[in-house]
Amino acid sequence: MSVLVIIPAHNEASNLPHVLPAVRQVLPGADILVVDDHSQDATASVARRLGARVVRLPNNLGYGGAVQTGFRVGAQQGYDYGIMMDADGQHDPVCVPALLSPVLDGSCDVAVGSRFTGSMTYQASGIRRLGMRFFAAIASSLTGRRVTDATSGFQAMTGEVMAFFAEENYPSDYPDADTLIMLHYAGFRVQEVPVTMHDRISGKSMHSSLKSLYYIVKMLLSITIVSFRYRTHAGAARPVAHAALPPAEGLAAHSQGPAL
Repeated sequence: MSVLVIIPAHNEASNLPHVLPAVRQVLPGADILVVDDHSQDATASVARRLGARVVRLPNNLGYGGAVQTGFRVGAQQGYDYGIMMDADGQHDPVCVPALLSPVLDGSCDVAVGSRFTGSMTYQASGIRRLGMRFFAAIASSLTGRRVTDATSGFQAMTGEVMAFFAEENYPSDYPDADTLIMLHYAGFRVQEVPVTMHDRISGKSMHSSLKSLYYIVKMLLSITIVSFRYRTHAGAARPVAHAALPPAEGLAAHSQGPAL
């Protein structure tokens, strides 16, 4: 059984020394892949020094593009399971085993970490909380199940889900509620798991005031497109096998994978 931990990173050199050793401690047998989204700091060299595998993107693709690069590596190299988490220290590595557990036992295809059934150690702004609840309500309505945290990027999934998102199905900038709705229409089982989330350790969040406004407009448009695209073809987009993908630069082919 092989597990790939996918960590998109943009200018996170100061945070990785806190995050990567903690991930290694809870998942000693997993491979850790840092996707350096064309950082201007020492993100790539710090990640390599800490024992992670690194893909450095030649251009800044945005959060979603970096995550999809990780999915492409996971699908191409045949990993059984994937874990997606942030490089800024927001996602507590201690929660990773609980997040992965329902995927390993076959209860679901994707486990999403929820800070609202778990805990938050920081105070999000009122506007941001309102936005989180708004998109959670939309996702709940469209999927027919209760969604409490539609904006969580702390997730565990099967290799089949990584192959699905490695195709042309993943948003390039802000993958959130739209991807949960997409998974529902594609026939994947999604389950929330309580997790603990913290404020970022250092650096600047990608959710500035202007970007937050863009995010709301973009997400509403993306949800509309996903609903129209998949609602009449539910399950049709689900792959039956890993697609043939171009090799990831700087990574050797993965064969058997480490045991946990």
